[in-house]
Amino acid sequence: MNLNIIITSTRPGRNGLPVANWFHEFAKAHAAGFDVTLTDLAALNLPILDEPNHPAQKNYTKDHTKNWSKIVERSDAFVFVLPEYNFTAPPAFINAVDYLYSEWAYKPAAFVSYGGVSGGLRAVQTAKLMLTTLNMMPIPDQVMIPGINNLVTNGTFTPNEHHETSAEKMIAALARWAAALSSLRA
Repeated sequence: MNLNIIITSTRPGRNGLPVANWFHEFAKAHAAGFDVTLTDLAALNLPILDEPNHPAQKNYTKDHTKNWSKIVERSDAFVFVLPEYNFTAPPAFINAVDYLYSEWAYKPAAFVSYGGVSGGLRAVQTAKLMLTTLNMMPIPDQVMIPGINNLVTNGTFTPNEHHETSAEKMIAALARWAAALSSLRA
């Protein structure tokens, strides 16, 4: 099974990159049964949705959409590294999700959220609602990182025991969900 970790913040100076780098290495060491991939929405550079056809038709005309479709299609589970912007998920996340439709179906999603005091919880709540409309299964387990600015130094995120324990539980739950949903994806 393929686990795709997606960095959803695209802004310069983002904390998502150091958090995702930590989680990517952690997942590779702890995600038995998964091949782990890291996808950066900043590197994909998707413009604001520019396809002339509805995503449900899967009649893509742009190379960036066709590439994004292949990345999501070959993934069996997702971890979104998600900051909170104005009590919601970042625009790049919403745009990337909106590009596709059937590629997301019957796949579990989890979150490594970060931010100030809330640790990105409000962003995750809005993201979960969006994902369920695409027949995805956002699982309850997640890694929440409040006070992110105190945990990133010189571009490196330093997790604490709570982050690592949460990550282990989340990865295990994600593997169970991905296996259980695999027959629906067949």
